[in-house]
Amino acid sequence: MLGLMTLSLWSCKKDETKAIAVDGTGGTITSSVASVSLDRSKLASDVITIKWTNANFGYQSAASNTLQLAVKGTNFATTKDYLLEANATSKTFNGMDFNNLLLALNLSFTESTPLEMRIKTTISNAVAPVYSNVTALNAQPFPLTAWIYVPGGYQGWDLVTADSLTSLTGNGIYTGIIGFTEGNLTFKIAPIKKWDGAFGDGGAGKLSTSGGDITAPGVGAYNLTVDLNANTIEFKKVVWGLIGDATAGGWDKDTDMTYSKGKWSVTATLKAGELKFRKDHAWDVNIGVKDGVTMINGDNIKITAAGSYTITLDTDKLIYTLVKN
Repeated sequence: MLGLMTLSLWSCKKDETKAIAVDGTGGTITSSVASVSLDRSKLASDVITIKWTNANFGYQSAASNTLQLAVKGTNFATTKDYLLEANATSKTFNGMDFNNLLLALNLSFTESTPLEMRIKTTISNAVAPVYSNVTALNAQPFPLTAWIYVPGGYQGWDLVTADSLTSLTGNGIYTGIIGFTEGNLTFKIAPIKKWDGAFGDGGAGKLSTSGGDITAPGVGAYNLTVDLNANTIEFKKVVWGLIGDATAGGWDKDTDMTYSKGKWSVTATLKAGELKFRKDHAWDVNIGVKDGVTMINGDNIKITAAGSYTITLDTDKLIYTLVKN
């Protein structure tokens, strides 16, 4: 009986078939278009479809496909890679997504650049990747980030030095914080640094090129959202302040800061203790430190010496200063 069992086990092991990885053969790639020239009007539209066939490694395997783009003639020395969905054989890009790929290659905004595309296929770290044929594409991206300007009483109605609102996607919707001061609540919206074509108050939250000055809801910092597709404007009050047992209000009342040119500041008398920065008198968004690094929801900031301090905060760069007066 033992002999039969031994023979049976030997037979199973002998008959086992193993898949052995060998050098593969790349698939093929085709493009729906030979050239792509992008602008804001094409952000939501489909602009290019890439199709491919899978590489062959001599057996069925779980392969990973990556689209690679590079400037023509560089032999793919610097590529922008896009990981393709598993088991897919095509990918359609809208203007927004494909423009982001092109921007990563630092291409010209004023003329078309010859590119090359291919599919890189890998199955494991032990097997060298294989590549498809190369297909050509001429492409011209456009800069997504765009600005409009907010000249007004708060800065002396100077177009050159006016604060700006930003659209990170170039979709015509701009946001940014403006700090309005007492007696200086009026302003206009200028798409370029010229008074021609500037927007004024169209009534009921609307903008109009024939409207008078727009008036902010009050003194202080407001986040403005301007939609130039619908010609609308919205205001939302924004406050950053200090709170903690090192401040006059303790942990119960914020010491509000003043906003100007991208930074919040205040001169305050502090005690030895701890404090944090927080937004809109709530704990939803606050800034502290961790291992010496300024961060959202970090630990309390320690104040070791009492006195008068000039305090600044840059919420975009997450930088603060505490200067003893």
